[in-house]
Amino acid sequence: MATAKKSSSAARKARIEEMRRAEQARERRNRILTIGASVLVVAALVVGGVFIVKSQDGKKNDTASDTTSSGDGKGHFVTGADGVRTWTGKLARNHVAGTVNYPMHPPVGGNHNQVWLNCNGDVYTKAVHDENAVHALEHGAVWVTYTDKAKKSDVDKLAAKVKQTPYSLMSPYTNQSSPIELSAWGHQLSVTSADDPKVAKFFETYVQGKQTPEPGASCTGGTM
Repeated sequence: MATAKKSSSAARKARIEEMRRAEQARERRNRILTIGASVLVVAALVVGGVFIVKSQDGKKNDTASDTTSSGDGKGHFVTGADGVRTWTGKLARNHVAGTVNYPMHPPVGGNHNQVWLNCNGDVYTKAVHDENAVHALEHGAVWVTYTDKAKKSDVDKLAAKVKQTPYSLMSPYTNQSSPIELSAWGHQLSVTSADDPKVAKFFETYVQGKQTPEPGASCTGGTM
């Protein structure tokens, strides 16, 4: 009888011990799951925080674009034997909103508006926005600008030239040193007469020339 009781007690203890081990195993699993869930939550918070920071930075950049620069700010013009000035610094190509502070006038490249100025032989009688015109230069256009010091006969001749030349445009421009300027991406030429042979050479070289960042891009369907 005593032996049976001992055997029953031993079995009971064994079951209890087995149940205790099972409970401890469940607790360990629960701790692991809890820790894992906590790690996932923390990771999600970290990723979310990074996303928010980046989004805020992006918004700041969009806001700052109202006064953005056109490049690295270290460039300058170097004049070649043909009279063409070439910009030596980096010309950024980001699409921005608002006004860009260009280091040269008229600008020959840099950050610009996402909408290009129509440049399919378009002649504008009023000043245009630099930021749209620069986008046209990115597409390989030549931009002819003139001040009120340019002779009317020269303006008329240049207008006729532009109207016959796809990937070109023309507009008045007050803030330039020469009566007539011809600009392409990264390049510029000052002349005082439409009859200057350098004018034809500039068109020949830079309309869809090697300097074009986006050759073949449209010069229509933009803004006027």
